[in-house]
Amino acid sequence: MSSDQQQPYDPGYDPYYGEQQGQYGQQGQYGQQEYGQQQYGHQDPHVTQTWEGQTWDTQYQPVVQQTPAQTPAPEPFAADTSYLPPQSASYPLSEETPMAAEVSAAPEAGPDWSPPTTSGHTRLTDAQRARAEGRSPIIPPGIQPAVLTAGLGVLLAVGAALGPYGLLVPLVLLQAVTAAGWFRLNGMWPARQGIALAFAGGLAADVVLLAAGRENAPAAIIGTLGVWVLLTLVLQLRSHADPDERMYGLMATVASAALTIVAAGHLGAAPDAVVVGGLAVAAAVVARALPLPGAVSVVVALLAAAGAGIAAGSLTDLGSAGALLGLGAGVGALVGLRAASYDYPSRFVHMTAGVALPLTLAAPAVYLLGRALA
Repeated sequence: MSSDQQQPYDPGYDPYYGEQQGQYGQQGQYGQQEYGQQQYGHQDPHVTQTWEGQTWDTQYQPVVQQTPAQTPAPEPFAADTSYLPPQSASYPLSEETPMAAEVSAAPEAGPDWSPPTTSGHTRLTDAQRARAEGRSPIIPPGIQPAVLTAGLGVLLAVGAALGPYGLLVPLVLLQAVTAAGWFRLNGMWPARQGIALAFAGGLAADVVLLAAGRENAPAAIIGTLGVWVLLTLVLQLRSHADPDERMYGLMATVASAALTIVAAGHLGAAPDAVVVGGLAVAAAVVARALPLPGAVSVVVALLAAAGAGIAAGSLTDLGSAGALLGLGAGVGALVGLRAASYDYPSRFVHMTAGVALPLTLAAPAVYLLGRALA
């Protein structure tokens, strides 16, 4: 029998498995006969059965086109589709296909905007912008910190005129800003433990000075500083940080504690010296913040400090000697401003270290010159 003749339907023969169907015995054949009898009734297994229905090729997926409703074509008979010629497995879209035409007609030009990102644009800080532009690492604090420093200097002068306990309130504020500003100036933030330790050293020096009196101020300040350096060493030895980081933290903590304790020298100095020194620092920082050339600004600031010392000395028992004390306090204030301006400082450094360091570094001059001139 040729292969193009239609074969009779055999319920025991599966076209997908071929003759292997017979290897499983007659159970599958009987099961298929029973299933056919249940579904179609009793039929002769040797009678040829035909199937009517739509046929399709599963290897080719045509493009679906939206067309108006059409009358369905008549269903072909199984006899017409008993033999189909072999067809290719791939059917590339031709240029005449509507979908291919739409794709080819699409514009190739992309959008004008850049692809989306998840990181966003990074905002440059003032220090990074100055470093990128090659500007000087020295950035003065400006007028706003200068005004705050002048106000704090005036508070120190008024507090000193009221008495030691009146001076204690602005002094504690100065010590707190000094401790925080020095750590921020060194790039260590928040550093709560170090700031708290340095500030506690300043408070301890204040308590010792109030208990021992002004005549024992050097011993009180040096003794408190020695104890706090030892305490800082012990705490750093117990730290589990890297050796380099531990050494850096040790130096920053010792320096901050030393500055905070040195600021207590205002409490150990003569009241008239504190009045003159506070007003002289206030005049110096404001004059230094004026838009003048560098050397001219320094000279003007020192002259303003000396003039404020003379004016304040006339109100106290120092008299004209207040000019020398004011000049010494002005030098300390300029040194503090220079330290707060170094290495591309941020705005927070200016508002902390830039406010406190001029008055803090003026404390030794106020104490020593006030003791010598009084």
